[in-house]
Parts: sequence; C-alpha cells; structure tokens
Amino acid sequence: MTALDTVFKAYDIRGLVPDELNAELARQVGAAFARFAGTSSIVVGRDMRPSGIELSGAFIDGVLDQGVDVIDLGLIPTDLLYFAAGKLDMPGATFTGSHNPAAYNGIKLCLAGAKPVGEDTGLDVIKADIASANAYPRPTRRGEAHSLDLLPDYAAHCHSFIDIDKILPLKVVADTANGMGGLALPQVFAALPVSLEIMYAELDGTFPNHPADPINPANQVDLVARVRETGADVGLAFDGDADRVFLVDEKGVGLSGSTTTAMLAATMLDRNPGATVIYNLICSRAVPEVIREHGGTPIMSRVGHSFVKALMAEHDAIVGGEHSAHYYFRDNYRADSGLIAALVLLEIISRSGQPLSELRKPFERYVASGEINTKVSDTTESVERVARAFEYMKQSRLDGLTCEADSWWFNVRPSNTEPLLRLNLEASSSEECEARTNEVLAIVREG
Repeated sequence: MTALDTVFKAYDIRGLVPDELNAELARQVGAAFARFAGTSSIVVGRDMRPSGIELSGAFIDGVLDQGVDVIDLGLIPTDLLYFAAGKLDMPGATFTGSHNPAAYNGIKLCLAGAKPVGEDTGLDVIKADIASANAYPRPTRRGEAHSLDLLPDYAAHCHSFIDIDKILPLKVVADTANGMGGLALPQVFAALPVSLEIMYAELDGTFPNHPADPINPANQVDLVARVRETGADVGLAFDGDADRVFLVDEKGVGLSGSTTTAMLAATMLDRNPGATVIYNLICSRAVPEVIREHGGTPIMSRVGHSFVKALMAEHDAIVGGEHSAHYYFRDNYRADSGLIAALVLLEIISRSGQPLSELRKPFERYVASGEINTKVSDTTESVERVARAFEYMKQSRLDGLTCEADSWWFNVRPSNTEPLLRLNLEASSSEECEARTNEVLAIVREG
C-alpha cells in the first residue's frame, strides 16, 4: 500500500496529520482537483480542527497555481459546501475529519451542482494525477482568492423545507460536540419559535468533552442526561462537521438512523405522492415497508454517500437515508444535511401533536443487532465462508453479502480501510436477534 492509498478512501481523502496528510499533499490535491474539475472557480471551506488552517491554505495555493480562482467560505459545516456547490454551480472542497478523532483531518470534494466525487467518480483520477508527478506548465495567470459568507443564505435555504408557522415552541437540546453545529445552529434556529440549548457549542477541534461521533451511544450520554434533566421535547446529536444528526426522544431514548429515515420518507411522500425514496442496505426492513405504505417506490443502495446520490439523481428521488444518519434531499442538490433533517423532524413532531416517544412507535418494527465489527485474517474468505454456511437463505452481493429469511436478515461487508467484517442483523424479536447474531458471529470468527 502506497502513501496515497492510505489517505484516498472510497468517498473522501482522510488521514493522520501530518504523518499521512500534510500541507504538501494538500497542495498537490488542490492542483490535481483544479485540473480535474476544469472550471474557472472552486469553493473551499474547513471545519474547526486546528490543522485545517494550514491544510486548506495549502490546498487553496495549489488551486491558485493552476490559474483557478477560489471562493473561500471559511469555517463551514459540510452541508454548506454542498449548498455552495449547488447554488454557485461550482466544484468545491472542505477540510474536515468529520467524526474522526482530533489527530485526523480530511478533504471532501464535490463537483458543480454538488455532484459527488468518490472512488469511481474522480478520486481515482486525482490520485493517479498526483502519483504520476507530471510537470504541468504553469498558467500565465495565477488565480485569485475571495472570501464569501454563505451561512445566512444557507439558513434561508434550510427554512424552505419547512413551514415555520407550524413549528410549536418546543424545547430542544442540541449537542454539537464542539463541532461545526455550534456555528450553524444559532443562525438556522434563530427564526424558529423553539427554545434551543446548545451543549458544547464552542468550536474546538481537540474535542475536550467527548468525541464528535454520535453513532456511538457513549457519545450521547451527556445529551440524554440533559434532555431528561430539562424536560426537553427532543435532543439532537450532531457529528463534527454537522452533516449527520441523531435524535433522542423526550424520555432520553435515542432513535436509529433507520427510524429517522422512515419518518422522513413518510412525510416527504405525503407531500410528494408516488415519489421514489433511496435507502441503504443496512437500514431496517421497516424503511421499505413504510415507503410502500405511503405510496412511494423504495430503491436500495450500497452504503456510502456517492452511491446514494447517484441513485437519487438516476431516479429523481425525493429523499434518501442511511442507517448511519445521513439524510439526503432532492431539493438540497441531492446532498445530505443534518440541519435540514433536524428542521423537518421538528415540524413532524409539531404537526403530530404527540411526543416523539409515541410518534416513533409505528416506525420501529424489528430488533437490530447494531453494527458489530470483527477482525479477521482474510475478509474475502470470511465472506465466502458465511455465504456457504447460510446458502439456504436468499443472498445478494450488492454490498458485501446480504442474506434474507422470513423473520430475519443480515449483512456482512468488509471495511474499506481495516481487516474487519461489519455485521448488521435484524430479526422479529429480541430473542431471535440475539440467537441469530451469535450464530453468524460464530461463523465469522472461525477466521
């Protein structure tokens, strides 16, 4: 594995700073991205990680060297990059480590219109360009950089997804984990009649309170306690770059990304009868069931934003969701947004007249194992061993291996970056979920 292979992932560029990702590599990526994009201007932003200042500056320098102008958005949530790329019709990049620990940083890229740049849609080309070490002629003109604050425009864009007059004076607690939500939430929520308390709002890329990874229940503990302590109607847990959000109900019980996807799908289909909804293959079976019940067409996707966005475009889907709490909206340039999802869900709660603990019940029909990671010596051999052991079940190879039976199903898929198999399993009861999980894991752990 080369140094570039280490940082170029399936959907983005990411690594330890400075051992894997440093200013020189950022400069090279900026130049290669400018050549790949082939436009006269590129938008660039960053999150609150201290290393982002040097890295984004080097990236911008690489872009300018190619004679391409830069619109510097400064500190932004990742949502705002996609909005800028759509509204301004320009390619874009933002420096963020997302939910990763403080020692990491990364680069998320997109083309004009917020079209994704993933492994098969540009990252491979950019990596090959850098690896070639070709000497490109320096353009006669060096690009120019200009600053632009799009946060007010983005807040107005978020508001276009809801009827603000229908929002009740709910009590909301948001844990932004010292991430970019601390910058965006006050502006986005200012026009709403809600009482908003933000926990850990200070931008601090060292994450002094807890990791900015809300998919881990341990990182929702403070939010759960605060929701219960204050009698809040809902809690919102954002990740570091604020493009994902998990909900906590008024009893302090968290909702899965699948439950939230199902709720969003039902609402968006009621507004747009007959539309298509994308969901990824580790979402609960309840998700396609709800989509059909509300007159929509469910289409399953591989895990990952580039796959979801491609299907969103292909089928003109109204909304999409992933179990990891990424939620995509057609009218948001098919991009994911934790902030838009949060607003839509507040409107759902307000219109229902029910507490979230009751509102969630029709969307929660099965018991899930959660994602279980197992280190194996050979991921390919392990997947094949599992396939042979469960050959009596209906099988799919869309992403890893999915096996389905009447009362349960599971997916095992290799990690993109580590010798791990990821297991997600769902069954009709807690007893069956536990038994089947142990059954599958016993086969996985043989290797």
